[in-house]
Amino acid sequence: MVQTNISIIVAIADNLAIGRNNQLLWHISEDLKRFKEITNGHSVIMGLKTFHSLPKLLPNRRNIVIDFEDITIEGAEVVHSIEEAVEIVKDEKEAFIIGGGQIYRQFLPLANKLYLTFVHTTVEDADTFFPEINFNEWRETLREEHPANEKCPYSYSFVNYERNE
Repeated sequence: MVQTNISIIVAIADNLAIGRNNQLLWHISEDLKRFKEITNGHSVIMGLKTFHSLPKLLPNRRNIVIDFEDITIEGAEVVHSIEEAVEIVKDEKEAFIIGGGQIYRQFLPLANKLYLTFVHTTVEDADTFFPEINFNEWRETLREEHPANEKCPYSYSFVNYERNE
């Protein structure tokens, strides 16, 4: 059996904001492209609100939705707990947690990799936030800086971390 790497992928404002009204706070095409490249071919685990915020199931990925009700979602697998989600991906090399706030909070202690996009702005009217990260528990493995430009009014950084052994 392969030990699954639980990875979190998220774009975060300087004040840890990640969403408002069940929507992303920005549209950064390079970040969306990175998300697609990293998660392609893997399982993505999300809460029901995040699932409903998507235009459709994410193609070429195993879509796993955590919900505590007995619902059926065509094309996705519904599980009823964090433990059940971890169990069904246990033989996979890497599975990605894609939101929302409560799901990130519950999975952060279990994660061994973080794929973060730090968007260098503060969003005052956000209603969903990423939990505080104790960076002493992590080591940086990649950093890419991107300046603001005509497509994106914010500078941002792609930063990957792996949990310290």
